[in-house]
Amino acid sequence: MHKDSQAPATGDDFDAADERWMRRALSLAVHARDHDDEVPVGAVLVLDGEAVGEGWNRNITLSDPTAHAEVNALRAAGRRLGNYRFPGATLYVTLEPCAMCAMALIHARVARVVYAAADPKTGAAGSVFDTLISDRHNHRIAVQGGLLAEEASTLLRDFFRRRR
Repeated sequence: MHKDSQAPATGDDFDAADERWMRRALSLAVHARDHDDEVPVGAVLVLDGEAVGEGWNRNITLSDPTAHAEVNALRAAGRRLGNYRFPGATLYVTLEPCAMCAMALIHARVARVVYAAADPKTGAAGSVFDTLISDRHNHRIAVQGGLLAEEASTLLRDFFRRRR
């Protein structure tokens, strides 16, 4: 981790709304697995207590390397709200965002990201890269990780075990 960045907050500082939205993201991850045979990752963008965009991985289905759950949630919110920026919004995602998704979240001016499982291979919120938590960007995103991490990790682990 870069010396100028801060590790994401973890622990018991989640509230009932955080858990509710992460459970919705988990249901979207299950949808990705069951309906599209995609890597089970789901995301919900919440603004003023309302889901304004939802997404799940659709890389294979759409033949699109950018069709990650986070990007799909941002696209849905953009269509719904007629804007590409979402100040004050929180993104709930079942897997720590990658560098591509982290930059999209920064450009979208999302205020907060809550993720379930850390990604030890490509995580960009401190696990591997500091993209999401770097103070070098002109926009700061609050990050919290670990909410319902075991459920998300089990979903991913079982998916990949089944594919082997």
